Amino acid sequence: MLQELVIAYLKKSKIKLLYSFYLLTVLILIPYNFNTNYKKSKYNLNDNIFKLQTTSYNIDGDKLTIEAKGREKILANYYFKNKQEKEKIKKNLELGDILNITGEIKIPNDNDNFNSFNYRKYLLSKKIKRIISVNSIEIAKKNTNLFYNIKNITIKKINKIENSEYIYLFIMGKNNLDNNIKDSYSKNGISHLFAISGMHISLITLTLSKLLNIISKKKKLNFVIITSFLFFFLFLTDYMPSIIRASFMYIIINIKKYFKVNISNLFIIFNIFLFLLLINPYYIYNLGFIFSFVISFALIYFNPLINKYKNYFQKLFMTSLVSFVTSIPILIYNFHEINFISILANMFFVPFVSYIVFPVGIFSFFFSKLNFLLKIVVLILEKTSNLVSEINILRFTFSHPSFIVIILYIIFIFLTLKKKKPFIILLFILLIVHHNFNYFSNINKVNVISIGQGDCILIKLSHNKGNILIDTGGKTEFSKEKWQIRKNSKTLAENTIIPYLKSEGISKLDYLVLTHGDYDHMGESINLIENFKVEKAIFNCGEFNDLEKELIKVLEKKKIKYYSCIKELNIDNSKLYFLQTKEYDNENDNSNVIYIELDGYKFMFMGDSGIDKEKDILDKYNISDIDVLKVGHHGSKTSSDKKFIDEIKPKYSIISVGKNNRYGHPNKEVLDTLNDSKIYRTDQDGSIMFKIKKDKLQIETCSP
Repeated sequence: MLQELVIAYLKKSKIKLLYSFYLLTVLILIPYNFNTNYKKSKYNLNDNIFKLQTTSYNIDGDKLTIEAKGREKILANYYFKNKQEKEKIKKNLELGDILNITGEIKIPNDNDNFNSFNYRKYLLSKKIKRIISVNSIEIAKKNTNLFYNIKNITIKKINKIENSEYIYLFIMGKNNLDNNIKDSYSKNGISHLFAISGMHISLITLTLSKLLNIISKKKKLNFVIITSFLFFFLFLTDYMPSIIRASFMYIIINIKKYFKVNISNLFIIFNIFLFLLLINPYYIYNLGFIFSFVISFALIYFNPLINKYKNYFQKLFMTSLVSFVTSIPILIYNFHEINFISILANMFFVPFVSYIVFPVGIFSFFFSKLNFLLKIVVLILEKTSNLVSEINILRFTFSHPSFIVIILYIIFIFLTLKKKKPFIILLFILLIVHHNFNYFSNINKVNVISIGQGDCILIKLSHNKGNILIDTGGKTEFSKEKWQIRKNSKTLAENTIIPYLKSEGISKLDYLVLTHGDYDHMGESINLIENFKVEKAIFNCGEFNDLEKELIKVLEKKKIKYYSCIKELNIDNSKLYFLQTKEYDNENDNSNVIYIELDGYKFMFMGDSGIDKEKDILDKYNISDIDVLKVGHHGSKTSSDKKFIDEIKPKYSIISVGKNNRYGHPNKEVLDTLNDSKIYRTDQDGSIMFKIKKDKLQIETCSP
């Protein structure tokens, strides 16, 4: 007996030892791969001719985006020259085609604004290290691969169906929904329903299992068939991490069942997590990957809590609650916003999408006569989501959390769900304090936001005394024909400015100050006001141009007060001075020039003011020893006269300018004039942040 126990112990010990060795190896290799993966590429930056096989592509307006295999996975962007070229490529291009491409290879941009979406890391999560800006493209060889042929046939069939975006999403895993619809789902906290994961895999495998059981009662054979289908489905969906997780979970859990292996589901999901990070450590930057594992782990771990409730709706509520609560740190870190309405919203949308929209979408693919039914359920889904998204009372904004705050959230959430009552109170206290963090902050901030060729500056006063945005930037868009318009493009305000404001914990602007009516200074103002709360707007002196008149109509419609040609603005103990001299013939010199002192540090924002206005400012105002100067007119030679610069003596000069802009800004002579100061440029340094705390100035940049 003793001998048998010893042998059993040794066997277990060997297993434990082997697993410990495996775990240690994986934990060493993951950070090693993480540190070495990015900089190593099989492509040189001077390469300009490429032979690639298309693995995925998307046509949106005048833009063609291709993911392809060459020496390594790579992304190529091409802009159609005309409608005929677009139609030709649209007709002929297929997955698996071999392409001859010429173009310029680049390293993807890192984020150039604080707390913003990092495009480089996102591409790394897809194993893409380089992108090509394409000059010319031709199909060298048509696809001959059987699997790609099946994929191409599937895509063609989907494209013929009305509401194909949903069928494409459910079958191919690609979200090509309209941006407004996506935003609606995001606001309601139901975006996860449109990312194929465990729920969808469960429905697919359950349906296949039922169908196969009708044909054959051999469960192990049916399992092999379903597993084979899942591997094909992974190929169909381009091996999305969330689908890999769900598929592997299904396969391993069933192997455990059929071969009676005693391992927990938590153990399985943990090891799938490690395995995928070993394959690609940059999966950690993929939100789908993070959401999939975190919520799945939570639902497995707290399954006993959920199963205490026998009623379907009680179970659904607890599932929704656990999913929502565990996702709080992820939502706050990435989106800086949570909406408590999503707990209730999921009570309706989860069963509606899972048991109605998803099955109808799948069956519509096989039976086109069901398309009318898909049209109805999609209409109900979108209209309901739009209505719910208008409810803002339970939506809260949070500043970007520190690592310690995230850890506290994780601890409190875990212990709350374990029904440790004191921690429920602590979690609520943490949420309240974090939401109101700006009231506790004693830091004044001035951030020159990187928005390309234009100006956008946030002044954020300590203790939430005031939030002032100077200009909004705006990319000049040339009029486009219908075929050129992109369905999935976001405005500068939606893509950059609003997310950044939310990351600072800002839910409203006290003042929107517009230096003047040029598009690159106020072009995004309407988009900003339509999507964000603004209390008051301030214009410069002079006649309103067409763009300003259009904005005023929106302000009046929304009952937002606006003023023009003011001299000063009092905000608590701070004061903004508008350095008015006289009315000029040109719009640039009519720019609002703004002066403010923050804890003894002098800031001056020149708008697009030129040399004439600079001279008049010197004549009218006694200004010198400026700490931070936002240089006039993006460093143009029409501004920053030497006499003016010598008089005000800026310590730091900020030039807000776009990369490789067509105007040649900043001018070399201007750079020479500013040489006695420390020069920062948004095209090189990204966003430039000035923090003033206890009379000390700290400068941070976000280099792209």
